[in-house]
Amino acid sequence: MWTIRIARAADAAALSELAESTFRDAFGAQNTREDMDLHCQRSYRPEVQAAEIGDASLETFVAEDGGRLVGYAQVARRSQPACVPEPSAVELRRLYVRREHHGKGLAQELMEAVRTSAIATGSRLLWLGVWERNPRAIAFYRRCGFVEVGHQVFVLGTDPQRDLVMTLALLADDAVGTAPPRGDRVVD
Repeated sequence: MWTIRIARAADAAALSELAESTFRDAFGAQNTREDMDLHCQRSYRPEVQAAEIGDASLETFVAEDGGRLVGYAQVARRSQPACVPEPSAVELRRLYVRREHHGKGLAQELMEAVRTSAIATGSRLLWLGVWERNPRAIAFYRRCGFVEVGHQVFVLGTDPQRDLVMTLALLADDAVGTAPPRGDRVVD
C-alpha cells in the first residue's frame, strides 16, 4: 500500500522519472515527439524537480509504494487567470499517477492531500488547467467537484493548446468561483 508525503530534495531524480513517464503516458500519443521531448526537457529534468521541491511557492506531494514513487501532485501559490477572481486561490498544478495505480483510489487520496493543504494555508478556492482533449482527467476533476470557469493557453513544446480552467470551492458554504456541476472528470 502507498503512503503520501511531502517531497524531499532526495526525491528529485525519482520524481523526474515519474513526472516524465506519466506525462508521456498521458499525452504522448496525441502530440508530436518533438513537442513532447521539448516540454519534458524543460520541465522534468532532476535539477528542475530539485528546484521545484525547494521552491516555497510550490508544495509537492509524492505517493510511494514499496519504495517507488507511483504518483504525485503539486500545488502552486501564484497568480491565476482572470476567470479565477478569488485572491486566496491556489493552483493544482499537477496530479499524475502511474497507469498500474489507476482506478485504485490513489488520485483521490492525492487530491485530498492537496485540498487539506490548501485549506490549511487559508485558501478558499482550488483551480487548475486541464487540456480540453483529456476526457479522463476532465471526468475525474468533475467527480471531485470542479467546475469549468474559463480557459487558458498551455504551450506544449511549440504547440499552443487550449486548457479548460476549473475551480473547486474548498469550504462547503463557499461558492466563490463555482457553478453547478456539469458532469465528471479525472486526471490519473
